[in-house]
Amino acid sequence: MNRSLTSVLVANRGEIACRIFRTAKRLGMRTIAVHSDADRDAMFVAQADEAYPIGPAPAAESYLRIDTIIAAAKASGADCIHPGYGFLSERAEFAEACEAAGIVFVGPPASAIRAMGLKDAAKALAEMAGVPVVPGYHGAKQEPDFLRQKAYEIGYPVLIKAVAGGGGKGMRRVDRALDFEAALEGAQREAQSSFGDPRVLVEKYVLSPRHVEIQVFADAHGNAVSLFERDCSLQRRHQKVIEEAPAPGIPAAMRDAMGRAAVEAAKAVGYVGAGTVEFIADGREGLRADRFFFMEMNTRLQVEHPVTEAITGLDLVELQFRVASGEPLPFRQDDLAIRGHAVEARLYAEDPAGGFLPSTGKLWALRLPEGEGIRVDTGVREGDVVTPFYDPMIAKVIAHGATRTQALDRLSAALGRTLIAGPKSNVAFLRALCDAEGFRSGAFDTGFIERDLDALVGADHGPDRRAITAAALALVERPRNLSRPDFGRGLDPWDELVGFTTGPRRDTVVPLIVEGERIDASLTFAEGGTVTASLDGEVLCDSRAIAVSFKRAPTTTFTFGEGATGILADDATAFMLTAGRQTRVSLFDPFDVDLDRIGSGGAVKAPMHGKLVALFVAAGDRVEKGQRLAIVEAMKMEHALLAPASGAVAEVSAEPGAQVAEGQRLITLDIDA
Repeated sequence: MNRSLTSVLVANRGEIACRIFRTAKRLGMRTIAVHSDADRDAMFVAQADEAYPIGPAPAAESYLRIDTIIAAAKASGADCIHPGYGFLSERAEFAEACEAAGIVFVGPPASAIRAMGLKDAAKALAEMAGVPVVPGYHGAKQEPDFLRQKAYEIGYPVLIKAVAGGGGKGMRRVDRALDFEAALEGAQREAQSSFGDPRVLVEKYVLSPRHVEIQVFADAHGNAVSLFERDCSLQRRHQKVIEEAPAPGIPAAMRDAMGRAAVEAAKAVGYVGAGTVEFIADGREGLRADRFFFMEMNTRLQVEHPVTEAITGLDLVELQFRVASGEPLPFRQDDLAIRGHAVEARLYAEDPAGGFLPSTGKLWALRLPEGEGIRVDTGVREGDVVTPFYDPMIAKVIAHGATRTQALDRLSAALGRTLIAGPKSNVAFLRALCDAEGFRSGAFDTGFIERDLDALVGADHGPDRRAITAAALALVERPRNLSRPDFGRGLDPWDELVGFTTGPRRDTVVPLIVEGERIDASLTFAEGGTVTASLDGEVLCDSRAIAVSFKRAPTTTFTFGEGATGILADDATAFMLTAGRQTRVSLFDPFDVDLDRIGSGGAVKAPMHGKLVALFVAAGDRVEKGQRLAIVEAMKMEHALLAPASGAVAEVSAEPGAQVAEGQRLITLDIDA
């Protein structure tokens, strides 16, 4: 390397920090982590050669503190800083601070970040470079009445987008004028919270849109290339869910046209390093070279960069280091070719059946897939805790194959081998999406998930009754069988639940808490030791169906049927996984009663740990069913709390700006009789 970069500080956390460290170590570089108090014991900290604390858990007090991170870089003697993605990765001030400190910033120059960092300015630059842009208002005026008028002139549906940042934050689709004001307020509030900038733009919402982006790479010697496209159309709430490369159904002429447009946009701002130029394509009549529009440029590495690495055979992080050290790109555009097909799924700690609310807690079990053509990027280990402070990503699962069908088949099988217990996850949803006929056939756009959401999430038939009875058996029998005389002699007496006892056992009722609700299971002990479990008189499981498959203190993994796995977290709690869906079952403790649940029909509670950012009612107000009462922000997303029924507000128990815990009562309603 021309500048002999021998050490790197990663100004980020989690999966991307681990990813950067992996390449840096292969290149022989010393690796340095910075971490908040919440991440003191995180996987990325353990992987680094050195680590420096930078503040409390909230990102604004740690990962967004430029001064603190620069101080850590100086103390460690780091040659360069890699920002990863998110946090400070697209802050021109951070790039400038690195330069002022004599530390190489592994990214584009501050001037390019500033030019492309604001969507309105980026669109103006793209137009000057001859790149087509989506019709809309990209100006400076931000008065609500003015923006509402512009939306009317553009014609509904429109898209409100934060001028700064990305990742779907501060973005709202509006289909009618009646909803514009609330959507604008939400977008501006979310933009201010996420990026410190409430400004927005308003543009035409393209019907049947495909989100296709070009990975560009440029060096400091005037060379710039396209590393081909990625299709990121499978989105929910403007958050990417599954990405793939190349884009299915894209004609060669369109690939060439988009690639040239992306390179021109990068050259227009003197770009250096890895960047992504995002386009929206009108897919009503298939992808066409004359129907794509510039949206924005992300001046950083993307979450979905592994699919580009898979089809090009390149290590983009290594290229970033080499370009940052002053080396020229080792190839020209004509040297590049697409090899096969790759698909990436983002595995999150969230509850699809519960409106995709983030899910926190300890990862009691985490088994990530392996196999031919499979790559997994993660930043957590079994036993780690998913906190409410940061993005709830558990891992990225990437599959590569000779064809799109092979890649999708490999991804589906890999998701089927994935096991997560503790926080709920979207693994079953991802597999259903991967196997969906419309996606497989290429008949999809950015609205695909929302249109097919019910089918993808699955009908809510309540808790899995068979899983409940299997959990009851496991919870009651494990401690009893661990005391058997042959325990510890090379055998595991719990491999078969035979109900060992010195005398006859009586049938018993097992009181349980299933996903927060009280349920009773019944156990019946037959001659020969077989134990059957039932709910409401229906026999659903017996001890012969249960077999221990894995033990690692303090957990025990067991199966209770094909595709059904249980995790005993301790002697009182089991996580039951059926086709990727989790049911939490605990033994009922009469001395651990949630008093808040008594008479709680009118209680409106926080659905997750977070911050109460808005409150729309006061004591004495009348509300109607479905009316917005408050907004809780968690893991960078806003979640509206709606009135469960019509009535009057009896009490408001929290103030805007307060941190709230999951299940905390915020508002109490007197429900109409």
